Amino acid sequence: MTMILFVLLLSVIICIHEAGHLLAAKKFGVYCFEYAFGMGPAIFQKKGKETVYSIRAIPVGGFVAMAGEQDGDEAYPEIEVPEGRRLGDQAVWKRIIIMLAGVTMNFLLAWIIFSMLILHNGVFVQSPPPVVEEVVAGSPAEQAGFEPGDRIVKVKAAGGASIKPDSYLDLQMFLSQYAEEEMTYTVSRNGATETLVVQAEYDEEQDAYRIGIVGSSASLTDINFLNCWRYGLAEMGMIMRLMVSTILALFKGSGLDQLSGPVGIYNATEEYAALGAASYLFLIGELSLNVGIFNLLPLPVLDGGQVVLLLGEAVAGRKLNEKVKMGLMGACWVMLISVMVYATWNDIIRLFG
Repeated sequence: MTMILFVLLLSVIICIHEAGHLLAAKKFGVYCFEYAFGMGPAIFQKKGKETVYSIRAIPVGGFVAMAGEQDGDEAYPEIEVPEGRRLGDQAVWKRIIIMLAGVTMNFLLAWIIFSMLILHNGVFVQSPPPVVEEVVAGSPAEQAGFEPGDRIVKVKAAGGASIKPDSYLDLQMFLSQYAEEEMTYTVSRNGATETLVVQAEYDEEQDAYRIGIVGSSASLTDINFLNCWRYGLAEMGMIMRLMVSTILALFKGSGLDQLSGPVGIYNATEEYAALGAASYLFLIGELSLNVGIFNLLPLPVLDGGQVVLLLGEAVAGRKLNEKVKMGLMGACWVMLISVMVYATWNDIIRLFG
């Protein structure tokens, strides 16, 4: 059953991403040879007016083969593409929209899922601002010098990851990722800035790391179909901030041991599905958001990198040398595959304890 849910999860996220590219390309008249889910040989194909819709044997990945892209033209040399309907024939702004349409669909999917889950709950728990209301006696926070009334402005882990929290929930999620690292807190106190260094302690009863600060009570907001979208967006923004912070930390070499690949996603699917449909849907929304943010990275093989190349060519007034472009893309593929292998190795290590 977990395998079915895992494949379904990947299918939804990938299909919605590639559907974004497809719809935008068709909107601007770009000829699309194929819209496919999966890789490898085709096990199902259906021909539309122009585009072949297919499911391939390996249910990982997917693509839209467009005229004007090297992969598309090489795979369908027998098809004569009408004049002006290649990707390169379109204005730069149209090509940018086509490149970013997949990411947009991932964000849209996440927003809808978060909004519907909040609507289902009926209330939205608004985490209080990151202001210390109480310091637990004998805790690491007391020893570090925290005082009631301190407003936490920034937290930086020893490995380099940092966050500027808007709420206690931001703090909790950040601490859950970097709990074993020493933290440097920047707090605002009576108009002055203080720097406090603290190491979290593991609480066996709560099965979590704690530093010993308590905030004010969370506020509850009744949710209806009209306001769920606003709070769904707020939930999405909070998760995005944490994801961006994590990605930036990875580039600095921090948190590499927490990277997770397909094996980790499979395990997460099993855990979230066991908690119920709502948790499983939340995982889909979270991963869809992750895919969207990841694809915005300025790497030539990703959507964000393609946009950077397009803008660079537009500013320079000429196309980048094809050999240079292929070299950059090849190097990026090697880097991404290496990261995937490393992430999978992390998953295996965690799996066997």
